[in-house]
Amino acid sequence: MDTKQVILELRTQKGMSQDELAEKVFVSRQAVSRWENGETVPNTETLKLLSKVFDVSINTLLGSPRKLICQCCGMPLEDDDIIGHNHDGSFNEDYCKWCYADGTYTYNDMDDLIEVCVKNMVSENFTEEQARSYMKELIPTLDYWKKYDELSDNGQFEEFKKKLINEINELNVDGMPKVEKLNALVGKYVNLEYRLPNGQAAKFLNDAKTYLGNQLECEYGDDRCFGVVADMDFILICTYEEDGKNPELVLYKKR
Repeated sequence: MDTKQVILELRTQKGMSQDELAEKVFVSRQAVSRWENGETVPNTETLKLLSKVFDVSINTLLGSPRKLICQCCGMPLEDDDIIGHNHDGSFNEDYCKWCYADGTYTYNDMDDLIEVCVKNMVSENFTEEQARSYMKELIPTLDYWKKYDELSDNGQFEEFKKKLINEINELNVDGMPKVEKLNALVGKYVNLEYRLPNGQAAKFLNDAKTYLGNQLECEYGDDRCFGVVADMDFILICTYEEDGKNPELVLYKKR
């Protein structure tokens, strides 16, 4: 779609009039009308405002003229839901949510990232060896790793993860093995629904947020798994079957 169609469709979906949209992005109603008629295109600053109002990337507003890929892991960014966000909530179209969470780069070790990617790439047509070979060639060519010295935080985030791992292991949850690594997890994919004592169902995570966590097999050898999810404010540990069914909350700790 062209920009004019995108803006018209998004405005309509939001149930907003041209006047209401104009007020939110500090332009006249006539300016909005000209965008939707294809007479003009919003300038860069207005595109940023529209991006926040509609919660879509600027690339989407422009009709997706660029093929975006994460400049840390190489993942195609084909859906705005997986694009990373800056501290102010705006989209960062250079990264996915797994590699860049709320203004923080989540990977400082190239080998760790490759191992995570390989696990998700293996299929009937793509062996583990092929996936690892492909990623070892691709990752060093991406901007984040080429500019690592400039972009990295000198290990501050890694230190935070080590501290968090120690806190989790000090909980000594029965049957759960020691946590050795924490990976970036997008809430949408790990936000399990729990059954409360009153029979109601509830979710504790934010689908749009990126957390740290891991999945661990029970030390007792049964078919239950432990799921660990944490951020700056809490540690959530639950058990569930391998297919994600019947989750049970084991521990919720405010940090």
